[in-house]
Amino acid sequence: MATLERPTRKNFSLTAQDLKNLELLKTSPAHRSALGELAGEQLAESSSEAAVMHAVWEAGVRSVREQIEADGYAAIAQEQDLAERKSVSRRRRPHWADEA
Repeated sequence: MATLERPTRKNFSLTAQDLKNLELLKTSPAHRSALGELAGEQLAESSSEAAVMHAVWEAGVRSVREQIEADGYAAIAQEQDLAERKSVSRRRRPHWADEA
């Protein structure tokens, strides 16, 4: 029988602006919809503050993962570009080859 992992509650401070943003995310249909898309979960008008805060967390984590992937792809592209330039330079005839 598998045991279910129980969620852990963490406390953190919110500024007055954070609370305004949280209220906006909770009450505005446009903001709630955008947050739901970013977080990959649907938020209802009746969603709790905790659910909205969890969606903000999920959206942030997703954003960090996407940035890490983008940085990785950029590094791979840069390495491939360097390898391609080296390959082209090895195929190119040296400038002194035609000197006779």
